[in-house]
Amino acid sequence: MKRSYIKSIFSAMVLGTLFSCHELNVPVTSELTPDVFPSDDAQFISAAGPAYVALRGNISVEFFHLQTLSTDEAIFPAKGGNWFNGAEFKDLHYHTWTKDHGTVTGNWVWLSTIIGTVNQSLSILESNMPEGASKSQTLSELKMVRALAYFWMMDSYGNIPIITTYGDYSPHPNVPRAEVFAFIESEINAALPGLSETVDITTYGRPTKYLAYALLAKMYLNAEIYTGTNRNSDCIAACDQIISSGKFSLEPAATYLQMFYPNNGPQMKEFIFSIPFDATAANSFPFRATNLHSRYDIPRGLVGKYKMPFTPDAAVSTLPEFYKHFNDANDVRNKEWLTGLQYYNDGSPVMVTTTKKGYDQFYAGSDPSAPYTYQVNITPEVSLRQDVTSFDVGNDELAWNMGYRNIKFYPDAGSLNRNQNNDVPIFRYADALLMKAEAIQRGGTATGGASALALVNSVRTARSAAAFTNVTLENIYEERVREFASEMWHRNDMIRFGKYEGKWGYKTDSDVNKRIFPIPNSALLLNPALVQNPGY
Repeated sequence: MKRSYIKSIFSAMVLGTLFSCHELNVPVTSELTPDVFPSDDAQFISAAGPAYVALRGNISVEFFHLQTLSTDEAIFPAKGGNWFNGAEFKDLHYHTWTKDHGTVTGNWVWLSTIIGTVNQSLSILESNMPEGASKSQTLSELKMVRALAYFWMMDSYGNIPIITTYGDYSPHPNVPRAEVFAFIESEINAALPGLSETVDITTYGRPTKYLAYALLAKMYLNAEIYTGTNRNSDCIAACDQIISSGKFSLEPAATYLQMFYPNNGPQMKEFIFSIPFDATAANSFPFRATNLHSRYDIPRGLVGKYKMPFTPDAAVSTLPEFYKHFNDANDVRNKEWLTGLQYYNDGSPVMVTTTKKGYDQFYAGSDPSAPYTYQVNITPEVSLRQDVTSFDVGNDELAWNMGYRNIKFYPDAGSLNRNQNNDVPIFRYADALLMKAEAIQRGGTATGGASALALVNSVRTARSAAAFTNVTLENIYEERVREFASEMWHRNDMIRFGKYEGKWGYKTDSDVNKRIFPIPNSALLLNPALVQNPGY
């Protein structure tokens, strides 16, 4: 069911293939113009497609790297010079990025492109689409896509420009973060009446009222960071809109891992909003538009076990500081990790034959070229044993198997390329429950007889983990670590819990200015009205 549905979604997005937008104040051009314009409801809905194509652009590669590699969740070291990439990933780990950093720049460009694409679509649809429920819903959905992009931009870059008019290419200054917050909040509230309450295959991948409430809850939970004002009770109220709808439920332990399989989709009861991926879809616009988790996560010695059609890079692994939170032996979430000695599904060991030097590049014996067969063993520590300065663990089998790997987005053996069919959830029902629990714990007014402890334990019980006897902010943080690994919320969580200035791996930087990234130099050159963030 999922595949045929997703194919229909992507076929409706072909109008997006010619977009070009590199900053918020740069024109967007496409084939979607009034003189070649749709004429019926189906075509009008299709005309909104470019915004959704843009949305899936960098989400699973550059955006994932920015939100994850800057935390204790993951590290991306070089391997014999491979993947050093001009210190791109080293700088994310050490918090030494600059305004010229490629990933920082790429994400500004991507989020700006989403906003510019929505602005263009809205300018045409508002003027030309016939009045009625279909128009109201389509425009509201587009505004929610834009609100989500603005939220990610505000969260990542702090003070940003606000542009909502297509064709306005004058330099716009970045405005204070609190004003951006208020703008996004007003946009969401204005869109809410036009959004659908239907949660099924017909609205999958499109914003509904529940995405609006989830995004409001996330904003309110972080409001003290963004604006200096506590909004915990408002967070609870937004979560209650999701919880009381009765349209979502926690997946039990038996199906938890399936939420992230290649065949996930609208059948998942926890998904509030997710971004669909189809490995057969064209990925030329606007950026990568691919889900490449397997490429980065799977050790190359496990190609046979997972029947992968390519040799992965095995480049990204977690750090012991993050993995230590997976400390309940019965927790189903432990199964999303590759650790220790590896076995095929039939129980036989995964064996790899190389040479003694290929296994350990520092082997000093007399027979470095002699064959050497070993069982793949994923070890917990990541050691820069070749060179600390170049962030290099070495280029041998020991190096390629360093660090536990998260395979939540399970390898897609059915794909004929490096792209995967796994859809990427942005908001899940578990997040609504844990956000409400945290907001209560932070002093918000409890509602519906639900305590923070009961809400956290509802998630733990669904994951076959032992119930807590009491709850603290610290173990709510740890529960979020376990629940949302690889889902791009950890940087946001670390900042809110005051942990982003800590030490992990090789990182010791404690500069609070690094809570937001710099305005890219390319954006400053194109828009002289922008002002650089403090500390950069």
